[in-house]
Amino acid sequence: MAAKPKTGMSKAKRPNIVFIVADDLGYADLGCYGGRPAAFGPVSPTLDRLAAGGLRLTQGYANSPVCSPTRFALMTARYQYRLRGAGEEPINSRSRGSTTLGLPPAHPTLPSLLRNSGYHTALVGKWHLGYPPAFGPLRSGYDEFFGPMSGGVDYFSHCATTGAHDLWRGHEGVEEQHAEPGYLTDLLSQKAIAYVQAQAAAARAGTPFFLSLHYTAPHWPWETRDDAVLSAQLQGRIVHLHGGNIHSYQRMIHHMDEGIGHLVQTLEAQDLLNDTLIVFTSDNGGERFSDNWPLVGGKMDLTEGGIRVPWIAHWPGMIAAGRTSEQLCMTMDWSATMLELGRAPPDADYPPDGVSLLPVLRGPDETFERPLFWRMKHRGQRAHRDGDWKYLRVDDHDYLFNIRQDERERANQAALQPARLAAMRAAWEQWNATLPPIPDEATVSLVYTDQDMPQR
Repeated sequence: MAAKPKTGMSKAKRPNIVFIVADDLGYADLGCYGGRPAAFGPVSPTLDRLAAGGLRLTQGYANSPVCSPTRFALMTARYQYRLRGAGEEPINSRSRGSTTLGLPPAHPTLPSLLRNSGYHTALVGKWHLGYPPAFGPLRSGYDEFFGPMSGGVDYFSHCATTGAHDLWRGHEGVEEQHAEPGYLTDLLSQKAIAYVQAQAAAARAGTPFFLSLHYTAPHWPWETRDDAVLSAQLQGRIVHLHGGNIHSYQRMIHHMDEGIGHLVQTLEAQDLLNDTLIVFTSDNGGERFSDNWPLVGGKMDLTEGGIRVPWIAHWPGMIAAGRTSEQLCMTMDWSATMLELGRAPPDADYPPDGVSLLPVLRGPDETFERPLFWRMKHRGQRAHRDGDWKYLRVDDHDYLFNIRQDERERANQAALQPARLAAMRAAWEQWNATLPPIPDEATVSLVYTDQDMPQR
């Protein structure tokens, strides 16, 4: 396992933290990751500027190639496989009312530990970790909440795949369903800005805030800000298999980018930008209209396109501008980083699997060894990244790739390097033995199959 790097966190002022998570964003959808401009111009000018003004990681991963398992890892700073709810790939709307498929309120979380250390906490956006009354954001460390509980909702009606209305707000320990007109991406941006404005005075006075801004964009349905009429036609069909295109998809990303731009402007206007760590990523790799070049695969796959995601960190008070890092990392490492920055000690009964990246934020050339592991019930997938090499199993076939030389995972080295393959397989087996087995009853929910569209 990875050695814990020495970080030497001082008693300097703790930063505000804004953790922005896109939904199903592809590795190359952003301009700063090689994405192509849209017909209307650059797709992600705000995020491109944040990357230019801070740190861009090129070898960063999600904890899972699908939504809710990654969110379990984000919240706990631990491998998601330790919790029953994360066995679902992903939690689906039919689990509403379940008392087992969700994030247990008793489990320490990133927001609960930060709150215990003096942060004010809020989630604006997607939860997807179980439904009230058994589960919910306010039960797991957030002081405030606005957003959907499920994995996907219509951007205008705010209804889930079941047709049930799924927009909520939470404050002072109470979560309740909430009706408010508007395009969801814009609503989330507006609520995030209002939260920063409300917390600004306290933050300047020494009470930092932790804002999770978890957009549903660019997840289906494929609706831009101008598609209210389309929304009315999609009732009960928001998976939207019959529609969408790259042009709408790029617009959806741009709407999110605009909102992030307004949020950054608010932080600057409130004299908070220099004291705020902004981290941006995606919960997993891209879906059907995403650009994952040069990677192969996408959501639900442990090939690189399903798990390699953008990671951008911006903090003028610590991170030098214009930096790029090849440090290996995954979602839970950023959670561990935020806990260290917030001087929020982990619960001794729930030691983190994540490793703090603070040395990488501070040092222009700092890197450390970081073995990474994944598993999926879907297609019996497993993966292990260690340095340049990756061991992969899909449908009972074992592969070995040199990712530095072959990011598309086309040149299988298994026959040429059987000893390396055996060693990496053994390392995966040793790691897997430390975790509960994948539950037999865990469900795999596929949005589409070969019957809906041809696959590679």
